[in-house]
Amino acid sequence: MKISLFLPLLLAGGLYAQSGYQPRDTSYSIHSSYEKIRRSHPEVKPVYPRLPVGVGADTNVVYARVGEDRPLHLDVFRKTAIGPRPGVLMIHGGGWTTGSKENLTAMAQHLAERGYVTVVPEYRLSAEAPYPAGVEDLKRAVRWMRAHATEYGIDTSRIAAYGCSAGAHLASLLGTTYNLDLYDGAQPPAAPSAAVQAVVNVDGIVSFVHPAAEPEWTGRSATAWLGDYTKNYERWREASPLEYADEHTPPFLFINSSYPRFHAGRDDLFAVLDRHGIYHEEHTFADTPHAFWLLDPWFAPTLELTVYFLRRVFP
Repeated sequence: MKISLFLPLLLAGGLYAQSGYQPRDTSYSIHSSYEKIRRSHPEVKPVYPRLPVGVGADTNVVYARVGEDRPLHLDVFRKTAIGPRPGVLMIHGGGWTTGSKENLTAMAQHLAERGYVTVVPEYRLSAEAPYPAGVEDLKRAVRWMRAHATEYGIDTSRIAAYGCSAGAHLASLLGTTYNLDLYDGAQPPAAPSAAVQAVVNVDGIVSFVHPAAEPEWTGRSATAWLGDYTKNYERWREASPLEYADEHTPPFLFINSSYPRFHAGRDDLFAVLDRHGIYHEEHTFADTPHAFWLLDPWFAPTLELTVYFLRRVFP
């Protein structure tokens, strides 16, 4: 009996070994964030998913395959009776090394209740495939949204990238590299566009080489994703959204904690956007921890700021 119970696990481990796939590190979660933050903010409450009335969900849809045996999955939330509506690609955080799409399910559900088609993808983390694999995956997810726009009622001219922490950095990278082959070289010429028309950056850096990003240079998470900072400086610069900001960059919303570390490059990006007359907003919650967006009392205002911004840029 014991052998039969453990056999599926052994077989799964063998398959992982053969394919090179690494089980995801999901230690960064709503619950783990709550347990950490409540020590200094005992008033906080976690916000867990709860599907609103009138919102439909398609979960664990395969949006791409990497190699022969690695499917990538996403969840879609929407009001089924309306369309086409703006789409929002929602990218979870976790330092490029941990986390799961389920961390943004609650926010995705609430945005869907407001009329947006929200798409929450998984992407490969650093233990499975370091930079630039995760960026390439997310570009595939945007293309999937356009390829399935009719099915899900997505307005392909109004797609936003929403991300938190490392996901915010990745959303910003999607927003500033829409016209580059840097992450798109393997795509056929007829593939749908991976461009996004707005970015919501929730406490994510936009430059790895900005002086304010110095804590990342020796940090385990960014180093696991990009390699040693000194030896791989050009890679760190290449992965910095600020490097590509220009007159074609879409509108940006920044929602920030009180930690300057997570604002690295933001004001420099604003200078570029101002120079080209591109709309942007910035809101900083005083005395807030990182991962504030997962918890009350900050979940609701994060949602409201996002909706206000999206309604302004996607009238």
